[in-house]
Amino acid sequence: MDEQGIFIGSGTARVWLDPAYANRHGLIAGATGTGKTVSLQVLAEGFSALGVPVVLADVKGDLSGLSQAGTGSDRLAERVETIGMATPAFRGAPAIFWDVFGQGGHPLRTTISEMGPMLLARLLELNDTQTGILHVAFRVADDEGLLLLDMADLRALLAHCAANAKEISAAYGRINAASIGAIQRRLLALEDQGAQAFFGEPALDLADLMRQDGEGRGMVSIIDARELFLRPALYSTVMLWLLSELFEELPEVGDADRPRIVFFFDEAHLLFDDAPDALLDKVEQVVRLIRSKGVGVFFVTQSPLDLPDPVLGQLGNRIQHALRAFTPRDQKAVRAAAQTFRQNPRLDTGTVITQLGVGEALASMLEAKGVPGIVQRCLVRPPASRIGPATDAERDRVVAASPVGGRYAETVNRESAYEILAARAEKAAGAQEREASRRAPGRSRSGSRQGYVEATLKSALRSLGSQLGGRLGRELVRGVLGSLSRR
Repeated sequence: MDEQGIFIGSGTARVWLDPAYANRHGLIAGATGTGKTVSLQVLAEGFSALGVPVVLADVKGDLSGLSQAGTGSDRLAERVETIGMATPAFRGAPAIFWDVFGQGGHPLRTTISEMGPMLLARLLELNDTQTGILHVAFRVADDEGLLLLDMADLRALLAHCAANAKEISAAYGRINAASIGAIQRRLLALEDQGAQAFFGEPALDLADLMRQDGEGRGMVSIIDARELFLRPALYSTVMLWLLSELFEELPEVGDADRPRIVFFFDEAHLLFDDAPDALLDKVEQVVRLIRSKGVGVFFVTQSPLDLPDPVLGQLGNRIQHALRAFTPRDQKAVRAAAQTFRQNPRLDTGTVITQLGVGEALASMLEAKGVPGIVQRCLVRPPASRIGPATDAERDRVVAASPVGGRYAETVNRESAYEILAARAEKAAGAQEREASRRAPGRSRSGSRQGYVEATLKSALRSLGSQLGGRLGRELVRGVLGSLSRR
Protein backbone atom coordinates (compact mmCIF):
# COMPACT_ATOMS: atom_id res chain seq x y z
CA MET A 1 0.00 0.00 0.00
CA ASP A 2 1.15 3.57 -0.66
CA GLU A 3 -0.25 6.98 -1.49
CA GLN A 4 -1.97 5.61 -4.61
CA GLY A 5 -3.92 3.00 -2.72
CA ILE A 6 -3.48 -0.76 -2.56
CA PHE A 7 -0.96 -2.05 -5.09
CA ILE A 8 -2.29 -5.24 -6.70
CA GLY A 9 0.16 -6.05 -9.46
CA SER A 10 1.81 -5.01 -12.68
CA GLY A 11 1.94 -6.11 -16.29
CA THR A 12 0.63 -4.06 -19.19
CA ALA A 13 0.19 -1.38 -16.51
CA ARG A 14 0.44 -1.05 -12.75
CA VAL A 15 -2.89 -1.81 -11.07
CA TRP A 16 -4.05 -0.05 -7.89
CA LEU A 17 -7.23 -0.22 -5.87
CA ASP A 18 -8.38 3.22 -4.76
CA PRO A 19 -9.73 2.71 -1.20
CA ALA A 20 -12.23 5.54 -1.76
CA TYR A 21 -14.09 3.18 -4.11
CA ALA A 22 -13.68 -0.01 -2.11
CA ASN A 23 -17.24 0.36 -0.84
CA ARG A 24 -18.39 -0.10 -4.44
CA HIS A 25 -17.62 -3.76 -3.81
CA GLY A 26 -15.60 -6.22 -5.84
CA LEU A 27 -15.19 -9.67 -7.34
CA ILE A 28 -12.29 -12.12 -7.30
CA ALA A 29 -12.98 -14.98 -9.70
CA GLY A 30 -11.08 -17.80 -11.31
CA ALA A 31 -10.78 -21.55 -11.58
CA THR A 32 -9.37 -23.65 -8.74
CA GLY A 33 -5.63 -23.20 -8.26
CA THR A 34 -5.27 -20.00 -10.30
CA GLY A 35 -4.36 -17.65 -7.43
CA LYS A 36 -7.60 -16.29 -5.98
CA THR A 37 -6.44 -16.84 -2.41
CA VAL A 38 -3.26 -14.79 -2.90
CA SER A 39 -5.27 -11.95 -4.48
CA LEU A 40 -7.61 -11.99 -1.48
CA GLN A 41 -4.58 -12.00 0.83
CA VAL A 42 -3.00 -9.00 -0.94
CA LEU A 43 -6.23 -7.01 -0.63
CA ALA A 44 -6.76 -7.97 3.02
CA GLU A 45 -3.22 -6.88 3.87
CA GLY A 46 -3.67 -3.64 2.02
CA PHE A 47 -6.88 -2.75 3.81
CA SER A 48 -5.39 -3.67 7.17
CA ALA A 49 -2.40 -1.39 6.49
CA LEU A 50 -4.84 1.44 5.80
CA GLY A 51 -6.45 0.92 9.21
CA VAL A 52 -9.52 -0.81 7.75
CA PRO A 53 -10.78 -3.90 9.65
CA VAL A 54 -11.35 -6.99 7.51
CA VAL A 55 -13.68 -9.98 7.94
CA LEU A 56 -13.10 -13.13 5.91
CA ALA A 57 -13.84 -16.84 6.00
CA ASP A 58 -11.00 -19.34 5.77
CA VAL A 59 -12.55 -22.39 4.12
CA LYS A 60 -9.30 -24.26 3.44
CA GLY A 61 -7.16 -23.12 6.35
CA ASP A 62 -4.55 -21.38 4.20
CA LEU A 63 -5.73 -17.83 4.94
CA SER A 64 -4.58 -18.33 8.53
CA GLY A 65 -1.14 -17.51 7.11
CA LEU A 66 -2.22 -13.86 7.09
CA SER A 67 -1.33 -13.81 10.78
CA GLN A 68 2.29 -14.84 10.13
CA ALA A 69 5.23 -13.14 8.41
CA GLY A 70 6.12 -14.38 4.96
CA THR A 71 9.56 -15.59 3.90
CA GLY A 72 11.66 -14.97 0.84
CA SER A 73 12.35 -17.50 -1.91
CA ASP A 74 13.88 -17.61 -5.35
CA ARG A 75 10.44 -17.78 -6.92
CA LEU A 76 9.25 -14.78 -4.92
CA ALA A 77 12.39 -12.81 -5.78
CA GLU A 78 11.79 -13.52 -9.47
CA ARG A 79 8.17 -12.35 -9.18
CA VAL A 80 9.22 -9.15 -7.39
CA GLU A 81 11.80 -8.38 -10.07
CA THR A 82 9.33 -9.04 -12.89
CA ILE A 83 6.71 -6.78 -11.34
CA GLY A 84 9.26 -4.07 -10.62
CA MET A 85 8.56 -3.62 -6.92
CA ALA A 86 10.67 -3.66 -3.81
CA THR A 87 10.89 -6.87 -1.82
CA PRO A 88 8.02 -6.72 0.69
CA ALA A 89 8.77 -6.14 4.35
CA PHE A 90 7.61 -9.52 5.58
CA ARG A 91 5.19 -9.32 8.48
CA GLY A 92 1.87 -10.80 9.48
CA ALA A 93 -1.35 -8.84 9.71
CA PRO A 94 -2.96 -8.36 13.14
CA ALA A 95 -5.53 -11.14 13.33
CA ILE A 96 -8.37 -12.48 15.47
CA PHE A 97 -9.48 -16.07 14.91
CA TRP A 98 -13.15 -17.00 15.23
CA ASP A 99 -14.90 -20.35 14.96
CA VAL A 100 -18.59 -21.22 15.21
CA PHE A 101 -17.60 -24.48 16.90
CA GLY A 102 -15.07 -22.79 19.21
CA GLN A 103 -12.15 -25.01 18.15
CA GLY A 104 -10.04 -22.89 15.81
CA GLY A 105 -10.70 -19.55 17.50
CA HIS A 106 -13.02 -17.58 19.75
CA PRO A 107 -16.63 -18.85 19.71
CA LEU A 108 -18.84 -17.02 17.24
CA ARG A 109 -22.44 -16.82 18.44
CA THR A 110 -25.72 -15.08 17.88
CA THR A 111 -29.22 -15.52 19.29
CA ILE A 112 -32.28 -16.99 17.65
CA SER A 113 -34.06 -13.63 17.84
CA GLU A 114 -31.18 -11.77 16.20
CA MET A 115 -31.03 -14.21 13.31
CA GLY A 116 -34.74 -13.94 12.58
CA PRO A 117 -37.10 -16.33 10.80
CA MET A 118 -35.99 -15.73 7.22
CA LEU A 119 -32.36 -16.67 7.75
CA LEU A 120 -33.36 -19.44 10.12
CA ALA A 121 -35.67 -20.89 7.48
CA ARG A 122 -32.74 -20.79 5.06
CA LEU A 123 -30.58 -22.60 7.58
CA LEU A 124 -33.24 -25.26 8.21
CA GLU A 125 -34.00 -25.58 4.48
CA LEU A 126 -37.74 -25.19 5.08
CA ASN A 127 -40.39 -25.11 2.38
CA ASP A 128 -42.79 -22.19 1.95
CA THR A 129 -45.44 -23.61 4.29
CA GLN A 130 -42.94 -24.35 7.03
CA THR A 131 -41.33 -20.95 6.58
CA GLY A 132 -44.72 -19.31 7.02
CA ILE A 133 -45.28 -21.21 10.26
CA LEU A 134 -41.86 -20.12 11.51
CA HIS A 135 -42.80 -16.50 10.82
CA VAL A 136 -46.01 -17.03 12.80
CA ALA A 137 -44.05 -18.56 15.67
CA PHE A 138 -41.72 -15.57 15.83
CA ARG A 139 -44.71 -13.22 15.81
CA VAL A 140 -46.22 -15.17 18.69
CA ALA A 141 -42.92 -14.80 20.53
CA ASP A 142 -42.96 -11.06 19.93
CA ASP A 143 -46.54 -10.61 21.05
CA GLU A 144 -46.12 -12.76 24.15
CA GLY A 145 -42.71 -11.32 25.01
CA LEU A 146 -40.94 -14.64 24.58
CA LEU A 147 -37.19 -14.10 24.44
CA LEU A 148 -35.47 -16.54 22.09
CA LEU A 149 -31.77 -17.01 22.77
CA ASP A 150 -30.83 -20.59 22.02
CA MET A 151 -32.24 -23.67 20.33
CA ALA A 152 -33.92 -24.84 23.53
CA ASP A 153 -35.99 -21.65 23.44
CA LEU A 154 -36.93 -22.25 19.82
CA ARG A 155 -37.97 -25.82 20.51
CA ALA A 156 -40.05 -24.56 23.38
CA LEU A 157 -41.69 -21.95 21.17
CA LEU A 158 -42.64 -24.58 18.62
CA ALA A 159 -44.02 -26.85 21.36
CA HIS A 160 -46.03 -23.92 22.71
CA CYS A 161 -47.44 -23.25 19.24
CA ALA A 162 -48.33 -26.92 18.77
CA ALA A 163 -50.08 -27.11 22.14
CA ASN A 164 -52.08 -23.96 21.40
CA ALA A 165 -52.53 -24.46 17.66
CA LYS A 166 -56.25 -23.71 17.68
CA GLU A 167 -55.94 -20.36 19.43
CA ILE A 168 -52.86 -19.31 17.44
CA SER A 169 -54.45 -20.31 14.14
CA ALA A 170 -57.45 -18.13 14.90
CA ALA A 171 -55.25 -15.11 15.66
CA TYR A 172 -52.37 -15.45 13.16
CA GLY A 173 -53.37 -17.89 10.46
CA ARG A 174 -53.59 -21.65 10.26
CA ILE A 175 -50.76 -23.76 11.59
CA ASN A 176 -50.72 -27.53 11.83
CA ALA A 177 -48.96 -30.09 13.95
CA ALA A 178 -47.46 -31.92 10.98
CA SER A 179 -45.55 -28.87 9.75
CA ILE A 180 -44.41 -27.97 13.25
CA GLY A 181 -43.19 -31.55 13.66
CA ALA A 182 -41.22 -31.25 10.43
CA ILE A 183 -39.53 -28.08 11.70
CA GLN A 184 -38.70 -29.79 14.99
CA ARG A 185 -37.08 -32.67 13.12
CA ARG A 186 -35.00 -30.19 11.12
CA LEU A 187 -33.86 -28.63 14.37
CA LEU A 188 -32.77 -32.02 15.68
CA ALA A 189 -30.80 -32.67 12.51
CA LEU A 190 -29.17 -29.25 12.82
CA GLU A 191 -28.20 -29.97 16.41
CA ASP A 192 -26.63 -33.25 15.31
CA GLN A 193 -24.38 -31.14 13.05
CA GLY A 194 -23.22 -29.11 16.06
CA ALA A 195 -25.10 -25.95 15.09
CA GLN A 196 -26.40 -25.42 18.62
CA ALA A 197 -22.98 -23.95 19.46
CA PHE A 198 -23.79 -21.01 17.18
CA PHE A 199 -26.85 -19.94 19.20
CA GLY A 200 -26.60 -18.48 22.65
CA GLU A 201 -24.88 -15.82 24.69
CA PRO A 202 -22.59 -13.97 24.86
CA ALA A 203 -23.46 -13.05 21.28
CA LEU A 204 -20.91 -11.40 19.03
CA ASP A 205 -20.36 -7.69 19.61
CA LEU A 206 -19.79 -6.09 16.20
CA ALA A 207 -17.33 -3.68 17.80
CA ASP A 208 -14.96 -6.65 18.14
CA LEU A 209 -14.90 -6.97 14.34
CA MET A 210 -13.96 -3.32 13.90
CA ARG A 211 -10.80 -3.08 15.96
CA GLN A 212 -7.38 -1.66 15.19
CA ASP A 213 -4.10 -2.74 16.72
CA GLY A 214 -1.66 -0.48 18.56
CA GLU A 215 -0.10 0.64 15.25
CA GLY A 216 -3.42 1.70 13.78
CA ARG A 217 -3.68 -1.32 11.49
CA GLY A 218 -7.10 -2.82 10.97
CA MET A 219 -7.62 -6.19 12.65
CA VAL A 220 -8.29 -9.10 10.29
CA SER A 221 -11.07 -11.31 11.66
CA ILE A 222 -10.47 -14.79 10.25
CA ILE A 223 -13.46 -17.11 10.60
CA ASP A 224 -12.15 -20.68 10.68
CA ALA A 225 -14.57 -22.32 8.24
CA ARG A 226 -12.80 -25.64 7.70
CA GLU A 227 -15.52 -27.50 9.58
CA LEU A 228 -18.24 -24.95 8.89
CA PHE A 229 -17.75 -25.27 5.13
CA LEU A 230 -18.73 -28.94 5.34
CA ARG A 231 -22.23 -27.68 6.21
CA PRO A 232 -22.94 -25.35 3.26
CA ALA A 233 -26.32 -24.09 4.54
CA LEU A 234 -24.83 -23.18 7.91
CA TYR A 235 -21.77 -21.56 6.31
CA SER A 236 -23.76 -19.34 3.96
CA THR A 237 -26.23 -18.41 6.71
CA VAL A 238 -23.48 -17.41 9.14
CA MET A 239 -21.79 -15.21 6.55
CA LEU A 240 -25.06 -13.65 5.47
CA TRP A 241 -26.00 -13.02 9.08
CA LEU A 242 -22.73 -11.15 9.62
CA LEU A 243 -23.37 -9.04 6.54
CA SER A 244 -26.93 -8.25 7.60
CA GLU A 245 -25.77 -7.30 11.10
CA LEU A 246 -23.28 -4.83 9.66
CA PHE A 247 -26.01 -3.38 7.47
CA GLU A 248 -28.43 -3.07 10.36
CA GLU A 249 -26.11 -1.70 13.02
CA LEU A 250 -23.77 0.71 11.23
CA PRO A 251 -24.87 4.30 10.65
CA GLU A 252 -24.83 6.00 7.28
CA VAL A 253 -21.51 7.61 6.39
CA GLY A 254 -21.73 8.19 2.64
CA ASP A 255 -18.59 8.20 0.55
CA ALA A 256 -15.30 8.44 2.45
CA ASP A 257 -11.60 8.15 1.64
CA ARG A 258 -11.67 4.53 2.78
CA PRO A 259 -14.28 1.99 3.92
CA ARG A 260 -15.16 1.42 7.55
CA ILE A 261 -14.84 -2.37 7.19
CA VAL A 262 -14.35 -4.81 4.30
CA PHE A 263 -16.06 -8.18 4.09
CA PHE A 264 -14.77 -11.05 1.92
CA PHE A 265 -17.28 -13.77 1.08
CA ASP A 266 -15.37 -16.84 -0.16
CA GLU A 267 -17.21 -19.58 -2.08
CA ALA A 268 -19.91 -16.99 -2.73
CA HIS A 269 -21.99 -19.30 -4.91
CA LEU A 270 -23.18 -21.03 -1.72
CA LEU A 271 -25.02 -17.87 -0.77
CA PHE A 272 -27.20 -18.00 -3.85
CA ASP A 273 -27.56 -21.76 -4.48
CA ASP A 274 -31.20 -22.80 -3.98
CA ALA A 275 -31.98 -19.58 -2.12
CA PRO A 276 -35.68 -18.56 -2.25
CA ASP A 277 -36.59 -15.46 -4.21
CA ALA A 278 -37.45 -13.50 -1.06
CA LEU A 279 -33.98 -14.09 0.34
CA LEU A 280 -32.28 -13.25 -2.95
CA ASP A 281 -34.17 -9.97 -3.06
CA LYS A 282 -32.97 -9.11 0.45
CA VAL A 283 -29.37 -10.01 -0.38
CA GLU A 284 -29.44 -7.82 -3.46
CA GLN A 285 -30.92 -5.00 -1.38
CA VAL A 286 -28.21 -5.30 1.26
CA VAL A 287 -25.39 -5.36 -1.32
CA ARG A 288 -26.85 -2.30 -3.04
CA LEU A 289 -27.40 -0.22 0.09
CA ILE A 290 -24.56 -1.25 2.40
CA ARG A 291 -22.03 0.91 0.54
CA SER A 292 -23.54 3.97 2.21
CA LYS A 293 -22.67 2.36 5.56
CA GLY A 294 -18.99 2.36 4.57
CA VAL A 295 -18.86 -1.42 4.06
CA GLY A 296 -17.04 -2.98 1.13
CA VAL A 297 -18.07 -6.50 0.06
CA PHE A 298 -15.84 -8.68 -2.11
CA PHE A 299 -17.23 -11.94 -3.46
CA VAL A 300 -14.76 -14.74 -4.18
CA THR A 301 -15.93 -17.50 -6.51
CA GLN A 302 -14.94 -19.53 -9.55
CA SER A 303 -17.12 -17.88 -12.16
CA PRO A 304 -19.06 -14.61 -12.50
CA LEU A 305 -22.03 -16.77 -13.49
CA ASP A 306 -22.20 -17.93 -9.86
CA LEU A 307 -23.69 -14.56 -8.91
CA PRO A 308 -27.09 -13.16 -9.89
CA ASP A 309 -26.90 -10.33 -12.44
CA PRO A 310 -28.30 -7.68 -10.02
CA VAL A 311 -25.49 -8.48 -7.57
CA LEU A 312 -22.81 -8.79 -10.26
CA GLY A 313 -23.77 -5.36 -11.55
CA GLN A 314 -22.89 -3.83 -8.15
CA LEU A 315 -19.28 -5.09 -8.18
CA GLY A 316 -17.08 -2.32 -9.54
CA ASN A 317 -13.61 -3.70 -8.70
CA ARG A 318 -12.71 -6.94 -10.45
CA ILE A 319 -9.83 -9.38 -10.43
CA GLN A 320 -10.32 -12.22 -12.88
CA HIS A 321 -7.96 -15.18 -12.81
CA ALA A 322 -7.87 -17.92 -15.42
CA LEU A 323 -10.97 -19.77 -16.53
CA ARG A 324 -10.95 -23.01 -18.46
CA ALA A 325 -13.28 -23.42 -21.45
CA PHE A 326 -13.70 -27.19 -21.56
CA THR A 327 -17.49 -27.34 -21.61
CA PRO A 328 -20.28 -25.18 -23.10
CA ARG A 329 -20.97 -23.76 -19.66
CA ASP A 330 -17.28 -22.96 -19.23
CA GLN A 331 -17.29 -21.17 -22.58
CA LYS A 332 -20.34 -19.19 -21.52
CA ALA A 333 -18.58 -18.22 -18.29
CA VAL A 334 -15.55 -17.00 -20.26
CA ARG A 335 -17.71 -14.84 -22.50
CA ALA A 336 -19.62 -13.47 -19.50
CA ALA A 337 -16.41 -12.63 -17.65
CA ALA A 338 -14.92 -10.91 -20.72
CA GLN A 339 -18.04 -8.81 -21.21
CA THR A 340 -17.98 -7.46 -17.67
CA PHE A 341 -14.74 -5.54 -18.26
CA ARG A 342 -14.17 -2.17 -19.87
CA GLN A 343 -12.37 -3.36 -22.95
CA ASN A 344 -8.70 -2.73 -23.66
CA PRO A 345 -8.03 -2.42 -27.42
CA ARG A 346 -4.62 -4.06 -26.86
CA LEU A 347 -6.14 -7.16 -25.27
CA ASP A 348 -8.43 -9.88 -26.58
CA THR A 349 -10.02 -10.35 -23.18
CA GLY A 350 -11.99 -13.49 -24.02
CA THR A 351 -8.86 -15.25 -25.26
CA VAL A 352 -6.52 -14.00 -22.54
CA ILE A 353 -8.78 -15.30 -19.74
CA THR A 354 -8.11 -18.87 -20.86
CA GLN A 355 -4.35 -18.28 -21.18
CA LEU A 356 -3.56 -16.73 -17.79
CA GLY A 357 -0.99 -18.52 -15.69
CA VAL A 358 -1.06 -19.06 -11.93
CA GLY A 359 -0.78 -15.69 -10.21
CA GLU A 360 -1.80 -13.79 -13.34
CA ALA A 361 -5.07 -11.91 -13.59
CA LEU A 362 -7.14 -9.49 -15.59
CA ALA A 363 -7.91 -6.54 -13.34
CA SER A 364 -10.16 -3.51 -13.61
CA MET A 365 -10.52 -1.08 -10.71
CA LEU A 366 -12.76 1.92 -10.31
CA GLU A 367 -11.04 5.19 -11.01
CA ALA A 368 -11.93 8.86 -10.50
CA LYS A 369 -15.68 9.47 -10.17
CA GLY A 370 -16.28 5.73 -10.01
CA VAL A 371 -15.52 5.07 -13.67
CA PRO A 372 -14.32 1.49 -14.36
CA GLY A 373 -10.71 1.35 -15.43
CA ILE A 374 -9.62 -0.31 -18.65
CA VAL A 375 -8.90 -3.99 -18.07
CA GLN A 376 -5.20 -4.80 -17.62
CA ARG A 377 -3.29 -8.05 -17.62
CA CYS A 378 -1.03 -8.22 -14.60
CA LEU A 379 1.06 -10.38 -12.31
CA VAL A 380 -0.38 -10.22 -8.80
CA ARG A 381 2.18 -9.00 -6.27
CA PRO A 382 3.34 -11.34 -3.48
CA PRO A 383 1.91 -10.64 -0.02
CA ALA A 384 4.00 -9.70 3.00
CA SER A 385 2.36 -12.44 5.06
CA ARG A 386 2.80 -16.16 4.67
CA ILE A 387 1.40 -17.93 1.63
CA GLY A 388 0.02 -21.04 3.26
CA PRO A 389 -1.51 -21.97 6.62
CA ALA A 390 -0.36 -21.14 10.11
CA THR A 391 0.51 -24.07 12.33
CA ASP A 392 -1.75 -25.04 15.22
CA ALA A 393 0.83 -23.68 17.68
CA GLU A 394 0.99 -20.36 15.83
CA ARG A 395 -2.77 -20.14 15.76
CA ASP A 396 -2.93 -20.85 19.50
CA ARG A 397 -0.46 -18.05 20.21
CA VAL A 398 -2.55 -15.59 18.20
CA VAL A 399 -5.70 -16.64 20.08
CA ALA A 400 -3.92 -16.35 23.45
CA ALA A 401 -2.80 -12.80 22.64
CA SER A 402 -6.18 -11.76 21.23
CA PRO A 403 -7.65 -8.42 22.35
CA VAL A 404 -11.02 -10.07 22.99
CA GLY A 405 -9.38 -12.47 25.46
CA GLY A 406 -11.82 -14.79 27.23
CA ARG A 407 -14.86 -12.61 26.57
CA TYR A 408 -16.63 -15.35 24.62
CA ALA A 409 -15.09 -18.41 26.27
CA GLU A 410 -17.96 -19.23 28.66
CA THR A 411 -21.60 -19.41 27.67
CA VAL A 412 -24.23 -17.49 29.63
CA ASN A 413 -27.66 -19.03 30.17
CA ARG A 414 -29.89 -16.26 31.45
CA GLU A 415 -33.62 -16.58 31.93
CA SER A 416 -35.42 -16.89 28.63
CA ALA A 417 -38.29 -18.74 27.02
CA TYR A 418 -37.40 -22.19 28.21
CA GLU A 419 -37.03 -21.24 31.86
CA ILE A 420 -40.08 -19.00 32.04
CA LEU A 421 -42.41 -21.47 30.38
CA ALA A 422 -41.10 -24.21 32.62
CA ALA A 423 -42.04 -22.02 35.56
CA ARG A 424 -45.41 -21.37 33.95
CA ALA A 425 -45.98 -25.13 33.65
CA GLU A 426 -45.00 -25.63 37.26
CA LYS A 427 -47.45 -22.92 38.33
CA ALA A 428 -50.20 -24.55 36.29
CA ALA A 429 -49.39 -27.88 37.93
CA GLY A 430 -49.79 -26.35 41.36
CA ALA A 431 -53.11 -24.80 40.42
CA GLN A 432 -54.46 -28.11 39.16
CA GLU A 433 -53.22 -29.84 42.29
CA ARG A 434 -55.09 -27.41 44.47
CA GLU A 435 -58.23 -27.76 42.36
CA ALA A 436 -58.01 -31.54 42.51
CA SER A 437 -57.56 -31.45 46.27
CA ARG A 438 -60.55 -29.17 46.66
CA ARG A 439 -62.82 -31.44 44.64
CA ALA A 440 -61.51 -34.70 46.11
CA PRO A 441 -60.47 -34.09 49.74
CA GLY A 442 -59.66 -37.74 50.38
CA ARG A 443 -57.12 -37.89 47.58
CA SER A 444 -53.41 -37.64 48.40
CA ARG A 445 -52.16 -34.18 47.66
CA SER A 446 -48.60 -35.35 47.25
CA GLY A 447 -49.69 -38.09 44.88
CA SER A 448 -51.76 -35.63 42.86
CA ARG A 449 -48.92 -33.17 42.58
CA GLN A 450 -46.40 -35.86 41.74
CA GLY A 451 -48.63 -37.29 39.07
CA TYR A 452 -49.31 -33.97 37.45
CA VAL A 453 -45.71 -32.82 37.56
CA GLU A 454 -44.57 -36.13 36.13
CA ALA A 455 -47.07 -35.81 33.30
CA THR A 456 -45.99 -32.23 32.68
CA LEU A 457 -42.32 -33.19 32.56
CA LYS A 458 -43.01 -36.04 30.19
CA SER A 459 -44.91 -33.70 27.92
CA ALA A 460 -42.03 -31.24 28.03
CA LEU A 461 -39.59 -33.98 27.10
CA ARG A 462 -41.72 -35.08 24.19
CA SER A 463 -41.94 -31.55 22.86
CA LEU A 464 -38.25 -30.87 23.64
CA GLY A 465 -38.84 -27.77 25.67
CA SER A 466 -41.10 -25.02 26.93
CA GLN A 467 -41.30 -21.28 26.42
CA LEU A 468 -40.92 -18.00 28.13
CA GLY A 469 -43.76 -15.78 29.26
CA GLY A 470 -44.60 -12.28 30.27
CA ARG A 471 -45.25 -9.42 27.92
CA LEU A 472 -42.21 -7.23 27.41
CA GLY A 473 -44.27 -4.47 25.81
CA ARG A 474 -42.10 -4.34 22.69
CA GLU A 475 -41.10 -6.43 19.71
CA LEU A 476 -37.69 -8.06 19.79
CA VAL A 477 -35.04 -6.49 17.59
CA ARG A 478 -33.95 -8.60 14.65
CA GLY A 479 -31.77 -7.96 11.61
CA VAL A 480 -32.79 -6.69 8.21
CA LEU A 481 -33.31 -10.23 6.99
CA GLY A 482 -35.84 -11.03 9.72
CA SER A 483 -39.58 -10.89 9.29
CA LEU A 484 -40.17 -7.68 11.22
CA SER A 485 -38.60 -4.28 10.85
CA ARG A 486 -37.34 -2.19 13.71
CA ARG A 487 -40.01 0.04 15.19
